Parts: sequence; structure tokens; C-alpha cells
Amino acid sequence: MKSPILSLTDLCFGYEPHAQVLRGVSLDILPGTITAILGPNGAGKTTLLRLILGLLKPQHGTIYLEGRPQKTFSRREMSRLMGLVPQSEYIPFDFSVLEFVLLGRAPYLGPLDMPREQDRAIALEALRAIGLEHLRDRATPSLSGGERQLAMMARALAQQPRLLLLDEPTSHLDLSNRDRVLNVLRAQAREGVTVIFTTHDPNLAATIADYVILMRRGALLAAGTLETTLTAENLSATYGIPVRVTRVDGQLFVVA
Repeated sequence: MKSPILSLTDLCFGYEPHAQVLRGVSLDILPGTITAILGPNGAGKTTLLRLILGLLKPQHGTIYLEGRPQKTFSRREMSRLMGLVPQSEYIPFDFSVLEFVLLGRAPYLGPLDMPREQDRAIALEALRAIGLEHLRDRATPSLSGGERQLAMMARALAQQPRLLLLDEPTSHLDLSNRDRVLNVLRAQAREGVTVIFTTHDPNLAATIADYVILMRRGALLAAGTLETTLTAENLSATYGIPVRVTRVDGQLFVVA
């Protein structure tokens, strides 16, 4: 059996001393899989991603990446291992879309180095994969919300991470671009990249995920394969409302 690319043990975190956001979170993520983290607002999903990325430090518990303690990684090593697609991001400079995506190559460049032809080729391939190659010279601030979200994903792909984290990756996308993103994530997993994404939408998880993690109020309620975890009982406990799970053309479908 493959060793986990990510292991969390008894992870606890709070922004205030007596307000725990995460409580005793333990899980293993296998390489080359797609995992959905599901839960309502305030469940701790985004905080969990920030801990994995090293942007926050756990108050208790351990994080291992590829069998190694997270705290032993340098910032550059972390940036080569992991990429993040946030829900939104303020872009202070008037970058072109290509320049913005080239920022994903920063972990492979020295402090004063300019991107090489190889870096430009990787960035252009990321734009092609996500369907933005025709906007390569457009100023990033002029993009629509959906186009900006696609540009952030292209930047993460240009980073060539082994672990790709996404926070609500389809929240601003129309159906066509949502389908494109899901196909890109499937392709990444086939190439051995591990994908972890947060979502409020159980049907998005049912569409693409191999594994599902259900969270409520900072704790894990259930974790496992799609079939064993995405049940009416588990989802009702997660969201606090009656939920029905059915099948439509062999696909799990969740109805509140």
C-alpha cells in the first residue's frame, strides 16, 4: 500500500485561546487521489488548508508531508511541493495574465532571476489547459471573477505541485468552466498529483472525489470513500438538516 503524502494527527487550532476552530483532526491522504472536504460555513475547512500550507501553526498535533515533519521544510520546499488555488485574491499590480501565471514558477527561480523559456512554456501550457491562452496578454485586474479564478488555477498548475489544494474551486464558475476545471483536476490526479479541495456542495464531491471528509464545528464527523461517507445519515449530521442521497444514471445525487 502507498504511504500517505499527507498525515495529520490530533490537529488542534484556535484563533483565540478559548475558541477552537479545529479539534482533534486526524487523517491520511494517499498520493494521486482526489479528496473533497465538505462542511457548512465555519466548519474549519479553510483553516485546515492554511495549516497544511504552513500559513498557520497548529497549537497541538502534527503534520507530516511525504513522511517528513512539516516544520522541517523550508518555504521554497513547501512551495515546490504544494500549490494553492484560493477562493479570491487581491492582485495589487497590473500583471498580464501570462505574467501572473509565471508567478507560479517563483519557487524554481533565484531572488533576481527572470523566468526562462522553459518557465514560459510551462506557464503557457497551464493557460492552455485551463482555457485562458487567448487572454495571455490581458491585464489581470480586467478579468471577470470567473476568469480570475481560472487564472489562479493556471498559476498553481505552473507551480507543478505534487499536492494541489483548492478552496471552493468552482464557486465563481459557469457550467462550462466548472466542467473544464473538473477535467483538469482529473487529469492532474491521473498524473500522480494529489488534489484536496473544500466545498459546500455535496454534489460536486460526488462528481469527482475519490474520498470525502465531512466536517462540522471544527471536528471530523466522517472520512472515507465516496460510497461509504456520502450517506444521508452523515450528510444530515454535517449540515443539520434532513438530506436524501439518491442515484441518477449511476451517479450519487444529494437533495436537501
